[in-house]
Amino acid sequence: MIRMTSVEAQNRFGQLLDTAQRETVAITRHGRATAFVISPREMEQLLDARRRRSKAVADLEAWSARARKRATPAADRLTDEQVNRLVHEGR
Repeated sequence: MIRMTSVEAQNRFGQLLDTAQRETVAITRHGRATAFVISPREMEQLLDARRRRSKAVADLEAWSARARKRATPAADRLTDEQVNRLVHEGR
């Protein structure tokens, strides 16, 4: 990743855009990253990863809700140790 100060980014904006097509550019101010410039392809990959993560979270929440509905009162009384023992016995 290339780092560039905000002043450099302003003065060399065209070069910044060209560089961002090849690799991520961190724009810094007072030595700390304040922004990142990335290519459209990389942005699409990030957005796609975010969509997949959101779907996975929704799927997990739905599964958890179904599991809670199916759980018996006796299951709520099991300790973690008992659950671990039952899982290992089932293998």
